[in-house]
Amino acid sequence: MSSSYKLFGIFAIHSPESCPLNNTKSKEIFKEIYNKLQSHSDKYGVQEINGFYMSVLEHEWIILVKANSAHDIEQLCIESGISSYNTVKIVPLTDYQDVLNRINNQNQ
Repeated sequence: MSSSYKLFGIFAIHSPESCPLNNTKSKEIFKEIYNKLQSHSDKYGVQEINGFYMSVLEHEWIILVKANSAHDIEQLCIESGISSYNTVKIVPLTDYQDVLNRINNQNQ
């Protein structure tokens, strides 16, 4: 496993029927998700949780994490309960300035 942490976005989408605002089982899982993310972060190589945002009406979450691997994040999503009622997409993210630097270096 690389020691270089990268930024990833976890995009989680659920249906209105499985929304924690509408579903008792999802509500109980939801109440513990953030604590489980924090308590299992080291186990799965997640250095930090940079943000956890929600669009309530879209039933979509965006979680920003610094981690070594998307595979480790996948396991964290399973263990924390995120994937129990969400479809999850894990995406590597790159800072704008890093992309700009890469573009500028190509022109040299």
